[in-house]
Amino acid sequence: MAVAVRTVDLRKTYTSSPPLGAAGGFIARADARGSKQGKVQIAALDGLSLDVQPGEIFGLLGPNGAGKSTTVGVLTTRVRPTSGQAWIGEHEVWKEQAVIKHLIGVVPQRPNLDFSLTAREILTFHAAYFGIGWKVRNERADALLEKFKLTDRAHQMVRGFSGGMMQRLSIARAMMHDPQVLFLDEPSAGLDPQTRILLWEIIREYNQAAKTILLTTHYMEEADALCDRLAIIDHGRIIASGTPKELKASIPGGFVLRLRFGNQTPGLVQALQVLAGVREVRANDTSGADVYADRGGSLIPEIASLAATTGADLRDVHIAEPSLENLFLHHTGRSLRD
Repeated sequence: MAVAVRTVDLRKTYTSSPPLGAAGGFIARADARGSKQGKVQIAALDGLSLDVQPGEIFGLLGPNGAGKSTTVGVLTTRVRPTSGQAWIGEHEVWKEQAVIKHLIGVVPQRPNLDFSLTAREILTFHAAYFGIGWKVRNERADALLEKFKLTDRAHQMVRGFSGGMMQRLSIARAMMHDPQVLFLDEPSAGLDPQTRILLWEIIREYNQAAKTILLTTHYMEEADALCDRLAIIDHGRIIASGTPKELKASIPGGFVLRLRFGNQTPGLVQALQVLAGVREVRANDTSGADVYADRGGSLIPEIASLAATTGADLRDVHIAEPSLENLFLHHTGRSLRD
């Protein structure tokens, strides 16, 4: 039976000293408040509520530092929340930790393999921790080594493995005790395209066995390709959620034209707004604007003409079709890569 994942109003605040030279800028970027001890409080999660349905692949999409890994840390008993609640199935995470650990498999953002063991030993030792018998754990180890294309390296020490091989072995290890919920924290980070495709195939196959999967990513194509639903997260808050198709459809007009001007003139944004097909215009700084429109390339001559008429110097135009990147830009005013 598939297992759901749920959080209600999760908050996590870290207290630390700002780095030297950061001064007030660090506090502003971290959304933090000063304390009596001269330290700052950094809100990693700010009232985050999730409802992951049993048997779905759910994604948390956002830039580095958005709160994705902290969310996974809370759900997997590694990070104690400041407040709020979290459940795996019917079990509350911080009240039933032993039960939770049998239900979940976790692949951290960075591999944490034991370099003193071979690949096969890492898998069989992991299964032994969960009380799986000798015969079953050896069969599972062989099957997973084959699935992840590691059979020829089964009896080698992992210290000589590439980053991609370590990542594949980390995922195989997480599957050894056949968890009902699999957490993947940035599973494709640093992987070559071929390995990434192999990983996606294995994730889909595992999900077809009625397993719930929650993954974090800042790759739009990964979220679009894998996830049944996803939540876009920034500064510890969910800013949008739904299926990839629903989220992309919510972008005004569909096309985004990112404009850069050498000298943006007063009234230019208002003038752009009245062009045919333009749904929304947002000035993103003193020299640029984002135009959400029903059309893309055909709008450029009109924009260039308008810029010339108003005395603005149009320097650059970037056109993007509907995407999760555009959705993040629409809600936050910045790129996922910023």
